[in-house]
Amino acid sequence: MPKRIDFEHKALQYIANNGDEGVLQSDLWRKLDASSREGSRVALKLETKGLIRRERELFEGRWTYRLYPKRKPASINSIVDCPCLSCSENIQCGAYGATSPNDCESLTEWLYSLIEGEASVQGDS
Repeated sequence: MPKRIDFEHKALQYIANNGDEGVLQSDLWRKLDASSREGSRVALKLETKGLIRRERELFEGRWTYRLYPKRKPASINSIVDCPCLSCSENIQCGAYGATSPNDCESLTEWLYSLIEGEASVQGDS
């Protein structure tokens, strides 16, 4: 039998990779080749640690839980437009450098555009 930590790690990865759709608890333990008891314990453990959320759901006439990650996996798409990546002064840039992210107009404008973009998406919902 795999170590509990490895089991939890694999379960968390599987849940995170399903993102907003979530995953049925029964599908999780089948995917991990575990018993329903082991699957339930792992799901409860991950919920207790604050890594996932469980929502009760009626699926095909039976009560089960759908598991959702509390954090989404990081994506390069989140920073692809960051001005720092193509800045000619990024070698000198730092908290105490000649150029500082605290005073960078390009970075500030980019961050504001991200905030405005999220606000418009939430307004559409």
